[in-house]
Amino acid sequence: MPRFAANLSMMYTEHPFPARFAAAAADGFEAVEYLFPYAYHPAELRRLLDEHGLRQVLFNAPPGDWDAGERGTAALPGRESETRAGIERALEYAVALDCPRVHVMAGLLPSGAARDTYLGNLARAAERAGAAGVDLLIEPINHRDMPGYFLNRQAEAHAVLRELGADNLKVQLDLYHCQITEGDLTTALRRDLPTGRVGHLQIAGVPDRQEPDAGELNIGHLFGVIDELAFEGWVGCEYRPRAGTSEGLGWLRDYRGAHA
Repeated sequence: MPRFAANLSMMYTEHPFPARFAAAAADGFEAVEYLFPYAYHPAELRRLLDEHGLRQVLFNAPPGDWDAGERGTAALPGRESETRAGIERALEYAVALDCPRVHVMAGLLPSGAARDTYLGNLARAAERAGAAGVDLLIEPINHRDMPGYFLNRQAEAHAVLRELGADNLKVQLDLYHCQITEGDLTTALRRDLPTGRVGHLQIAGVPDRQEPDAGELNIGHLFGVIDELAFEGWVGCEYRPRAGTSEGLGWLRDYRGAHA
């Protein structure tokens, strides 16, 4: 059965961030992910994880100036030093939190391309992360939610992996983004999961990014495919609940009940 992680950046926002760990554990989650840990000391986050019996399974490397609209620096020429420093900071947190994977955001490119910059930054970052026992993830993000993002399609991401050949560089397959950009999710799962190059999955309802059972996805079918393919990673619940988070977890309770 797929293993689900609560995304504490989008879920449980009715609570202050530190209280979201307890709320997720109370709803039966065993793992969490979130966008960024850097507003908190790693020792405080470690305490929250341990206190509530949770595993940290994913967070993002520093993305540049997020509040100003930046969405990563790895593909931005002239930002190489900042990207390297961000990777070092992310790895410090990953080691402290025993987090096995970090997502590296590429960035927005309103004109032109910077594939060489992207590949060079990822190659250096993967080498550093490998020494720390951490996987780095790259994620295709849909053009509607994040216009101008450098990486949009699954084939592009897997081409980067093949070109660099780093065993600890993997794809973060978000079924919400994939459905909006290219669809055909069952084929994508059956094509890419068996390669071992998908390090993390994420889910949300399409088109509104609410509970995954809201909208056009047949999540029962998709979970069945993930189970059939024996995916051993985590499925991050990266969605915005329509109302209270716990009240909207009927989809998860039903799924667990049917597979108890």
